[in-house]
Amino acid sequence: MNISKEEVLHVAKLARLKFTDAEAEALAKDMESIIGFANKLNELDTEGVVPTAHAIPMHNAFREDVVTPSYDREAMLQNAPSKEDGGYTVPKVVE
Repeated sequence: MNISKEEVLHVAKLARLKFTDAEAEALAKDMESIIGFANKLNELDTEGVVPTAHAIPMHNAFREDVVTPSYDREAMLQNAPSKEDGGYTVPKVVE
C-alpha cells in the first residue's frame, strides 16, 4: 500500500501536528513499511492458535495474596505538613 506525503500531511493536520516536507516523506516511507509488515502478519495461518498463547510456557508470576500487618497510620503521618481525618491533605487544584 502506497502512502503519499499528502496523506501524511492530512493526518498530521487532523492530529494538529506539523511536519516539514522531508519529515512527511520519511514518515510516509515508515508507514508503508509498517503497513507492509502488518499485511505480512495477516498471511500467517493462525487457525487453532489461542489468542493468549505465548511462544514459551508461561506460569502465573504473581505471589499469593497474603494479609500482612500494615504500617502504623500515625507513624506514616508524623512528618506530613498537613493532615486531616487520618490522611494527607493537599491544596485544591480543581475549581
